[in-house]
Amino acid sequence: ALVQAVVDEGLGPILTWKSASADPERRVVELFDTAMPRIEAFEATFKAALKLSLDQWARRQAGTLGGEPAFTRGHRVDLLKDAIAPLKHRLPPREFKRLAQALSLIFGVEVLIILKDIWGLDSRKMMSVAQWAAGALVRAAVMESVTEGGRSAPATATE
Repeated sequence: ALVQAVVDEGLGPILTWKSASADPERRVVELFDTAMPRIEAFEATFKAALKLSLDQWARRQAGTLGGEPAFTRGHRVDLLKDAIAPLKHRLPPREFKRLAQALSLIFGVEVLIILKDIWGLDSRKMMSVAQWAAGALVRAAVMESVTEGGRSAPATATE
């Protein structure tokens, strides 16, 4: 409960993010511009939350979690779906979901771990790589939907 409260405080303005743009790529850039500096400012908090989530998963797998309430994560799902909302009626539902899933790989504390901790990038370069990848994903999803003429995309991980 304490970790959840600290995480919610760290998320703060990220949870109320809104965009007036109708351009999905612009909206993703705006979301990253709002969220990533805040996530970086609360990096230790978000890494602790990730550790708790992983620890609970391991104990659940081992059958030793007991009655401890599970720490829940997942704000990024709604945030990313909102960012790409203008594509909701341009992409088939499976492709829309797949794009949100792909964007979730480069949004959040995990991107800090990969690009800063593992690759050694500074904040500016980390943000540049994340935004480049996000833009490429949005453009690829749009291009695929145009060139495939409505054919279904490969199934997503949760289907």
